[in-house]
Amino acid sequence: MDYFIPDMYQKSIYHIDYNKLQDDGIKCLLFDLDNTCVPYKDKEANKRLIELFETLKDMDFKLVIFSNASKKRITPFKRALNVDCLASAHKPFKNSFLKVLKLFNYNLSDVAIIGDQLYKDILGGNKVGIKTILVNPMSLDDMIVTKYIFRPLENKMYKKMEKKGILKKGKYYE
Repeated sequence: MDYFIPDMYQKSIYHIDYNKLQDDGIKCLLFDLDNTCVPYKDKEANKRLIELFETLKDMDFKLVIFSNASKKRITPFKRALNVDCLASAHKPFKNSFLKVLKLFNYNLSDVAIIGDQLYKDILGGNKVGIKTILVNPMSLDDMIVTKYIFRPLENKMYKKMEKKGILKKGKYYE
C-alpha cells in the first residue's frame, strides 16, 4: 500500500505550492497530461495552462510532459507549452522515469511527478523514488481501460487508505 501514498495531494495543478517544491530542492516537474493538465478529450493547451507553465519556467523549473499517451497526442501540447515531452512512458514502469533522470542529468531528489492516477503516476514515481504529487482528475472522461479497470481499482485503494487514516479523497495536504 505504501507505493500508492503520494507525498502531496492537492485539488489540481493550480493549487500546488510550487515555491515549497522549489524550497524542497525540486528542479524538474514531470506532468502527466490527460486529466492532470487538461481533460482527456481536450486537443490543445488552454490559456490557463500556458500561463502556469510560463510561470513555472520563470521559476527555473524544468518541465516535462510525461505521458502514456502517444506522441501524436502530446505533440500539440509540446508546441504550445514549449516543453520537453516523453510519450508512451509506460507508467508505472521505472524505465521512462530513469530515462528522464539520465537524459536531463537529475538526481531522484530533484524530480517530482504530478498526476491524477494512483496506479500510474503515484505508483511509478514511488517505485523509482521521486516525489509524488496527486491531483484530482480534471474530468470524468477517461480512456476505456482507465475508466473500467484502473479507476475502480483506484477507488478500492482509496477506501483502504481512508479506512486506515492514510489518505482521504478531497482532504488535501502538502
